[in-house]
Amino acid sequence: MLNDARSLLSLLRTRRSGRPREMVAPGPSAAELEDILTIGARTPDHGKLFPWRFVTVGGDRREALATLLHSALAEEEPDAPPAKFAKADEFARQGAALIVLISAPVHGHKIPLWEQELSAGAAGMNLLHAAHAHGYVAGWLTGWQAYAERVRAAFCGPGERIAGFIFIGSPGRDLEDRPRAPLATIWKPWQPPEK
Repeated sequence: MLNDARSLLSLLRTRRSGRPREMVAPGPSAAELEDILTIGARTPDHGKLFPWRFVTVGGDRREALATLLHSALAEEEPDAPPAKFAKADEFARQGAALIVLISAPVHGHKIPLWEQELSAGAAGMNLLHAAHAHGYVAGWLTGWQAYAERVRAAFCGPGERIAGFIFIGSPGRDLEDRPRAPLATIWKPWQPPEK
């Protein structure tokens, strides 16, 4: 059990995001992807509402995604330069696997919307950890794609929105760790207010 705990701690300490545009094959197998999704769903969920969903975009659907992004970009930014359309194409095709994380809160429920949105974020973090545990790299992106109404409508139901696009693959190059905030700048012991 101690070795398992040390392995888990090592995994948590070494997870880092990869740039989806730099990912290469292979990506997760169907069984690995199902396990990643299962782990993603094991997240805090006050009220057992499941206020999130996962939508996978298979390799055979990437061209359709590129077409969707082209249409959405033309609506959002009619004068977009050709380079922005090329980036939309690249976005649709990057990573060996793609999971679209949907925030699907239950409106009007006693559980506050904010808690439900936090649960969706926790599910996304679980997906990243699960991909790392399987030996892959993952990157969570939003960008204009997550906020364009045409894209939202293609993935979401009423009252839902895209929390992010989670790309998974193998690193195309060594990953660099980004700077992390010094612990002293993001943590302090609580002190009761003075009377």
